[in-house]
Amino acid sequence: MLLSELEERERRFKLALRAGIPIVLLLSLVFYATFIRNTSLSFDLETALLFGSLVFITVYFIYFLMELSVKESLVDQTTQGFNQLAFANKLRKYHPKTLALLIVNNLSTINENYSSTDVDHMLFKIIHLLDRELRAHGLTRALIARRYGAEFLIAINSESPQIEAVFTEFIEKYRTIDDIDIDYAFAVITNIDGNLDQDISRLKDIINTQHKTDVVQDSQKLSKMEEAALDALEKKQLSLLFRPLLNIRTQRVDIYEISVQLRSDEGKIPPRIFLPIINRLGKGRVYDMALFEHILQLIPLVGHHVCFSFNLSPFSLRDKTFQKQFFEKLHQSGVDPSRIIIELYERKTHHDLSGYLETLNQFRSEGVRIAIDNFGSSNASMEYMKHFHFDIVQFDRDYVTKLDESNTEAMLRSLVQMANELSIVTVAKWVDKPEQKEKLAQMGIQYLQGFGIAKAINEDALIRYYN
Repeated sequence: MLLSELEERERRFKLALRAGIPIVLLLSLVFYATFIRNTSLSFDLETALLFGSLVFITVYFIYFLMELSVKESLVDQTTQGFNQLAFANKLRKYHPKTLALLIVNNLSTINENYSSTDVDHMLFKIIHLLDRELRAHGLTRALIARRYGAEFLIAINSESPQIEAVFTEFIEKYRTIDDIDIDYAFAVITNIDGNLDQDISRLKDIINTQHKTDVVQDSQKLSKMEEAALDALEKKQLSLLFRPLLNIRTQRVDIYEISVQLRSDEGKIPPRIFLPIINRLGKGRVYDMALFEHILQLIPLVGHHVCFSFNLSPFSLRDKTFQKQFFEKLHQSGVDPSRIIIELYERKTHHDLSGYLETLNQFRSEGVRIAIDNFGSSNASMEYMKHFHFDIVQFDRDYVTKLDESNTEAMLRSLVQMANELSIVTVAKWVDKPEQKEKLAQMGIQYLQGFGIAKAINEDALIRYYN
């Protein structure tokens, strides 16, 4: 049985005792008047009113306690784990050493294909099976709560190195429950600092970058990293790396793709670390503007034919204030707008597609070029292609790394042909081998980038090269 269920039973038992007090008092009064005082009750108007008042007060008190019981419930009604409010209150007393977050990534797909009863039963079994798995490894006092949807918070009063193994084993063992295929993700934070909301946000950051980071992180170190990232952003300490794109026709580099790190006293902070932090804290637009200003200052220091390609957040592009600042700074700089290439990577189609495309057209109307990155990796990229004329498409890395597979080659050929017919510049990245370079050039791709073309260089090296 879950710890939450035991505590809920205890709470309801205490509530039942409280509810029984007025009933006992009422019966005691009747017993006293009838037997001890040896008088019979006469049901005159006064006695009836008194008796009726006592009954009314008793019923009302019991009803009040029942309603209070529902409001003060410790458990989530679907899973019987702690609800989020009860979980937060427990943490203040529990002071766990480890906090974990388990998520069902494909809950929306499951909801579309199974009944609500099936989904609720699946969620119920997940939390109970997880509790069983934790107990089997000696973690008997774990607090498990359902946050919302299919997010489960787990507080453990231990920093055992086996915790990661427990979750990994659980995921492997219960990928299917009641014939429902489940896609899990999890993250673990140790040495937590007591700020539940902050730690939950950090857990979600870890999950969002799980393919690039360890799933177990130290909360205190994450807190220091946040402070360092925000300090570097405030001071605009950006460290840029430039990846050359070779023009196949001219055999020279005239586009550089930019990747960014933040410089701090702790060292350089990569985007997989700082981007989730600044986006969560609402600093995404500040970062994008700082990057754009840096690039405008850099462009006059390189060859007049050189263009820079870099990523800006769609949220920044859709922001009216950001747009105004962007165009004002662009016009003041005197930089040819065509040397600015904004890269977009959209996993999902925007809910207001027509409004978003109108925003992109505003940037194109000013001469700024728009590129779609990782093209072909999702249905969204093709949907955007149907409604918007991009200047550049950068194909997803799988088309290059798996070029020796016949299906991949056939698909890439068709995409290149489509882009050429639409007069869109094509780019293939992750080119590491001479045979890849030769085959991609034969397909008609116009730009190549990768270790097989040229190594990335830092800002100082770039400026020295062109001066």
